[in-house]
Order: sequence, then C-alpha cells, then structure tokens
Amino acid sequence: MVASIVPPNSSTKNWQWILRRLTEIVGKDGVVRRKEEILTYECDGLSAYRQRPAIVVLPKTTEEIAAIAKLCHEQEIPWVARGAGTGLSGGALPLENGILIVTARMRDILDIDLKNHQITVQPGVINNWVTQAVSGAGFYYAPDPSSQSVCSIGGNVAENSGGVHCFKYGVTTNHVLRLKVVTPEGEIVILGGHVPEMPGYDLMGVFVGSEGTLGIATEITLQILKQPESICTLLADFTSIEAAGNSVAAIVSAGIIPAGMEIMDNFSINAVEDVVQLNCYPRDAEAILLVEIDGIVEEVKAAKERVKAICTAQGARAIASANDVETRMKLWKGRKSAFAAAGNMSPDYFVQDGVIPRTKLAEVLTAINGIGDRHGYKIANVFHAGDGNLHPLILYNSAIPGDLEAVEAIGGEILKLCVAKGGSISGEHGIGSDKKMYMPDMFTEADLETMGYVRNALNPKGLANPEKLFPTPRTCSESAKMVDVKNLQGVDLF
Repeated sequence: MVASIVPPNSSTKNWQWILRRLTEIVGKDGVVRRKEEILTYECDGLSAYRQRPAIVVLPKTTEEIAAIAKLCHEQEIPWVARGAGTGLSGGALPLENGILIVTARMRDILDIDLKNHQITVQPGVINNWVTQAVSGAGFYYAPDPSSQSVCSIGGNVAENSGGVHCFKYGVTTNHVLRLKVVTPEGEIVILGGHVPEMPGYDLMGVFVGSEGTLGIATEITLQILKQPESICTLLADFTSIEAAGNSVAAIVSAGIIPAGMEIMDNFSINAVEDVVQLNCYPRDAEAILLVEIDGIVEEVKAAKERVKAICTAQGARAIASANDVETRMKLWKGRKSAFAAAGNMSPDYFVQDGVIPRTKLAEVLTAINGIGDRHGYKIANVFHAGDGNLHPLILYNSAIPGDLEAVEAIGGEILKLCVAKGGSISGEHGIGSDKKMYMPDMFTEADLETMGYVRNALNPKGLANPEKLFPTPRTCSESAKMVDVKNLQGVDLF
C-alpha cells in the first residue's frame, strides 16, 4: 500500500528569512502576513473548516509561482493553491505551517483564437468572463457552475467543475486543450496541445481534477463553442419531487439530450423567491424541473413539444416555456442563486455533492428526505438532474453544540447511499478535506494504491496540498507498507 506522505514539520523554519525571500519574488504588495489580513483566507466555501496559513502570497506570473514552488521544495514547506475560494469541499483549506498561493491577481486573457475556437487565460480569470470575452463574436464557454460569476478558471480546472450545461456538453476536462503547469518541484511544463486528443499519455486528464496535489495551472487554453441557433427553457412544476425525478429519466430514455436539466425542491423554491423575488417559481410546488433545449430552430421546436408531453404524462401541473433571453435568464437566475438563498432558511447549511444513475433519482431523493426526517434535520435538494449530480443542503445551526458533527454524519450517510446505488461521492465539488474519508467506500485498496503512486511520483515530498483527497491513513496496514519514492522519482512522466 502506498504511504500517505505527511509534510515535514515547518514550525522550526526561519519564517523571517522565508518572508524576505517571498517578498523578493512577488513584491511587498504580493505578500500577506498580518494575522487580521490572513483571516480572509482561512477557509474556502466550506466555511465550517478554518485554518490560518503562515503566509499568503499573491503572484502575478508563471515564473513567480515557479520560484515560490522551488523555494517551498528546497525548504520543505507545504503549500496550498487557492483561486477565488468558492470551493465547497475544503480543497483550499490552508495549513498552519504552510504557504497559501493565491492566483487571484492572475486575471489576464492572454489570447483569443476564434478561427480555432480557443481562448487562453490565466487561472484567476472568472468563469463568466470567458463567455463575455467571446460572446460578441457568437461564442460561449459551456461549463457554467452556479458560482460562475465569482469562481475562477484555475479552481474549475483543479476541481473539474461542471454546471448546468455539463449534461450535454461535459465538465471542465472536456473543454481544456492545453495547460502550462508549475510542478511541486518548481518546474514549468506543458500538458496537452492546441488540438484535442494529443498523442501520448493523457497527463492533462490526470491533472484536471487533481485538486492542487500535482501542481498549479498558470495558463489554460479552453475550447469555446458557437452559440446555438435557438434556445428554449421550460419550467415544469410537480406535486412531488419523485415525479420530477421520473420525468428526467423519461426525457433521456426518449432520446432527448437537453443542454441542461435541473431540479429544485419546495425548500429551495421558497428560499429563492424570498431572497431573489423572481415571482416566476410556483411556491406551492413540491419540485420544479428546469429543462433547456438548444440547437437548430426546428430541432428545438420538436424537442420542446416532446418534453412537455413527457412531463405532463409524469404528472406535471403546469409547464411554462421561454425563448427570449431575458425570460430565460430570469428562470435560470433562481437556480444559480439557490445556494446563496439557502442562507436565508437557516443560520448554516452543509452541502454535499454525490452522483447517482438517473433511473435512481426518485428512489434516492425519497431516501434522502427520509434520512433528514430520521435525524431531525431539514434537507433542501437542488441539483443537476441530467447527470444525476445531487446537491443536498443540510440545514443546521453551528451555535448548537454537536450540530456540525451531526450534519457531517448525515452527509456521509448520503454519500454512502449514492455509492450503494451505483454512483459516486463527488460530481464536481471535489474530495478535498470534506470527503477524503469516504474514498475507500468507492475505491478498492488497489485503486487507491494506484492513485497514490501517481501522486507520489509527481509530488514526491507531499508538499502540494497535503492532507487532501486521500484518507490519512487509508488502511490499518498502511503504516507497515511504505512506498519507495526514490524509485518513482526517476520516472520522467512529463
């Protein structure tokens, strides 16, 4: 079994010397050291877990990141990369005796190549900016997380983020062509190329979704798509969330591939209407199903009628549709605001991110509600129904002793349920600090061992985002079986 590399104890480091060296690399305005300023960076979107790093650095170039990584490698200082801090799995949780490398100042769009349908950006570029940069020419960037107005492309690459359009168009990895990467040892390497499916090992596929454990992407070339000729958004409301789930399975079984399908339950509907005040969601519905269809005009027109018929057959009370941009954006605004609006329902909420087969939607949603009832906690459900990516929001109050621990256990029960039904413990939020203990529920010991070999070969000292992704220790026998890192270091994977 591959050992989980534990970063060296950095408490004895000469931090004053390290601080001066970092200042030389990024400039005085690129180093954050005062405790009150570091508070900003003590957690990501999973705010239940907090830890202040020793130093925060904000580089502006690939070369600066490489110099920081080399310094950390030489001094054996663990480090964590952070983008916009919107991650929901604790992937950017800092280390007390480590350095936090923040890419927020790397916000340049480096190149737009419309002829080849490509755009190259730095990691701090906000997801929505990509579409804004090319929309005038009739293009858009498909992956659209709910946080797309604030989340950064670098974080999307690290977590392999999805979004509403992932059902038809895929997640981040399906749209990344080329990466310039700084390795944990401070080397600058190129992964992928300017055409899809480059020959050789798919190291870019390994890197996307590695959650910062294999390095930092500093230049990212993305594939952009032509805007479809026609787009229609439908909203169907149901008297049960199970009926909405059955509609999703029926739509796909009919051979229809919508651009996106999303479900919101009654909790989420009312939270959104209370906060955003759209006045377009029926408050008495137990669930609504949002379906977006795109393509050529006749294709969209035909699919629209078929989706209406299917939803009606599954028990939809009413179905509204919109073809104009303003109304469509209004319908989607509520879904995009659901996580933020959940804060109006409860002092705190704990969001999970499991995946199940579409045919199991109705069954699993019923089970999730039963789990909440059994433990006495309300659970709001809002999710990417098209690919079965669930986002149950468990409502709680952190001021009540034991509440956080209780909802963590509920979250784990939901993840185990997803795996038992043939699904996964993560669809787009990543594993991070939150779900690493559930990796053995999904992967065998041999699977984890293989992943460990790759990680240890590319991150031999365990300095890049340690204590994330993999359980520590994974098994009771792990301490007796240490990996021979020296042999792996001789393999030139890049």
